Amino acid sequence: MSIAAGAAEGEPMMDINTTPLIDVMLVLLIMFIITIPVQTHAVKLDLPVDNGAPPPDIEPVKNEVRITPEGVVTWNGQPIDIVRLRQYLDITQTMNPIPELHLEPDPQARYSLVDQVLAVTKRAKVEKMGFVGNEKYIQAF
Repeated sequence: MSIAAGAAEGEPMMDINTTPLIDVMLVLLIMFIITIPVQTHAVKLDLPVDNGAPPPDIEPVKNEVRITPEGVVTWNGQPIDIVRLRQYLDITQTMNPIPELHLEPDPQARYSLVDQVLAVTKRAKVEKMGFVGNEKYIQAF
């Protein structure tokens, strides 16, 4: 047996034995991992069935989106919400040829709603879009 330099025979060791501490820590870690419940997230949705035909509200040549001063968005004269507008725009972009989209906001309509509609058309990547009824704005200024 060799004796470490500078240590007298019979003196206690001054270093802490960390092996049992590490063993206890690993056992506790494994116990925590085992006892954590498995997280399951499920959302049950009834999705619509795609029949392949576009809804009758979509015209093959041009579609008109109007925004009224009351904050109503209309698609070819029928009131719709922003989600339905996005669905219609997505359908129009898959048609051949792609129909034009005519956007006609009323001069008294809230700009935030017009901005929402423009954002939806941008996200839907509408290729053929134009503003109609700009002659109404001559009287506004």
